[in-house]
Amino acid sequence: MAKYIPDIGSRRWVIIAPGRSTRPDQAEKKPTHPACPFCEGNEASTPPEVYRIGMGEKDKPGWQVRVVPNKYPITDMHEVIIHSTDDGKDIEDLPLDQVTRILIAYRDRYRAHDNDGQVLIFCNHGFAAGASLKHPHSQLVVVPRQINLDAVSREPVANVIEDNTFYITYCPDFSQWPFEVWIAPNPPAGGEDGKFSSVPDSQLADLSLVLQSALRRIRKAQDDGYIRSVHEAGAFVYNYYIYHGENWFIRITPRFVHRAGFELGTGLNVNVTDPTEAARILREIQI
Repeated sequence: MAKYIPDIGSRRWVIIAPGRSTRPDQAEKKPTHPACPFCEGNEASTPPEVYRIGMGEKDKPGWQVRVVPNKYPITDMHEVIIHSTDDGKDIEDLPLDQVTRILIAYRDRYRAHDNDGQVLIFCNHGFAAGASLKHPHSQLVVVPRQINLDAVSREPVANVIEDNTFYITYCPDFSQWPFEVWIAPNPPAGGEDGKFSSVPDSQLADLSLVLQSALRRIRKAQDDGYIRSVHEAGAFVYNYYIYHGENWFIRITPRFVHRAGFELGTGLNVNVTDPTEAARILREIQI
């Protein structure tokens, strides 16, 4: 069971989850690695699946997107959303219809847990971003409603990169990370209650398009030398999450820099790239 500890002064919380320390870590250099539990054919290596898109029987090959409980949970409800059967390609390189399937899975699993608490969907891409397995995947956690989540709300639109029928992509003035990008519904997207769970199927193809485009633009900015990454050459490291409440958005935070003592000691974040300039660069990149 997860244990929640509050700080009375700041109203922030910490989760004590000792089971996370036993996660596998493919980032460690070892002589051999066990077979990837997320690859097709290794379904028996995960807990029994709770959802799939694609053909085949439960816990058997044939799936296109697969969702299983996390063996090393942070919270009492914690799932893994496996992006595809491909061990190497993630959203920026997968076919667009596969990205749409991933977003359908996000939306459906959000709906499945919407009455259980606060639903957060997030992706850690790369070991330096917190991923413990190479195979591309996202995670869903449910946090009790009485827990205050210290997350930023949707920022006003500024420094627009691109938009389409339902969504707008931009670098908010409040960007805390270099080349941070937000994707937000452009009315009438977002559903009646303003939560991600209410996004209709008809709007998910547009969302997959701008999500893939944003990640490709950020990667190209790195490859073209507009930002120097602290990680090894060629490594594309990022996180994104879908805001848990009303007025939802997707926040993409490339991990080009480290956070260090100043940020930890002050609570202030240092962004080395002006969001206006980042948006200009990303807007002009051809993908």
